[in-house]
Amino acid sequence: MTSKEIGLRLKARPVEHPKSPALTEALVRKLMHLLARLPLGVLHRLGAVVGTLIAWWPNKQRRNALINIGLCFPELDRKGQVRLRNRNLREFGKTYLEIASLWLRPADEVLALVREVKGTELLERRDGKGLIVLSPHLGAWELAGLHLAAQGPTAIFYKPQKYIDDLILASRARSGAELAPITAKGIRVLVQALERGDYVGILPDQEPKADKGAVFAPFFGIPAFTMLLVNRLARRTGAPVIFMFAERLKGGRGFRMHCIAAPAGIDSEDDVEAATALNRGIERCISVCPDQYVWPYKRFRRRPDNAPGIYNGPLADRQALARVSQLRRSIPDPATPPEPHPG
Repeated sequence: MTSKEIGLRLKARPVEHPKSPALTEALVRKLMHLLARLPLGVLHRLGAVVGTLIAWWPNKQRRNALINIGLCFPELDRKGQVRLRNRNLREFGKTYLEIASLWLRPADEVLALVREVKGTELLERRDGKGLIVLSPHLGAWELAGLHLAAQGPTAIFYKPQKYIDDLILASRARSGAELAPITAKGIRVLVQALERGDYVGILPDQEPKADKGAVFAPFFGIPAFTMLLVNRLARRTGAPVIFMFAERLKGGRGFRMHCIAAPAGIDSEDDVEAATALNRGIERCISVCPDQYVWPYKRFRRRPDNAPGIYNGPLADRQALARVSQLRRSIPDPATPPEPHPG
């Protein structure tokens, strides 16, 4: 091979920067430790500024949040949908700035931010059975997990992360939780915990990647690909199910924890009925503080066969709302249960 050929091959090879990911992660860790030193009220004010900037500048998160809100709250007029989206993005900013404090400050100090617990009697375990506790991506879900583990032995289902995974594991285990990865082995950990009479914590509103173990079920009347894991665990172990989330209080005053009973049917033998009950429970939680849900998340990314994609098109509000009107015309009557997804 000639020197010219070697030079051409080297030129065609993509340039690698092996230190870049490590440097980025080191900077993120440093930033988080700096943020964790700030009072909660300051973090929330900074987060609101970040969220306002996201709401002001055209971007995909802003568009996706408005599309989701437009689809899920058709009773609001367009101005109301935009106002809810703008409030939501301010809360979105608070969520991601407060997380440094929730992860890195001493557990007792973080748990003391819970000013009130509503429905605390639902956290009682009876007859030696475990309890499945579902915490949607609403308010401060990291605090909800920490609070649950402080009540007794707990296994928490979690998705391993590419970056700062050790930091996440350490933060979530501070009050004694056992972390179970989203694998077959992790599911066995959850089953064993419930059979011992322990708590199990699950984030129930992420879209499953695999076809197996999920069906389409209505979420605010929109077909959403929904996990069946909760149903399978409840039926196998007989463990009851509740919802729990941490509502963010104004002025950096802390959080209010809510415990809500799961709707009937969440342990049904009918998969669509069970998934519908799961989503109905999430809807009930969101109704308490709808501006604190993660509306930028692509909850309807996976669509039933032949249905149009949702998260595409221009970024401007006017065009996003026009997209919502178009999409709503293609959505079947929610009174008609959607067909279960194959597999």
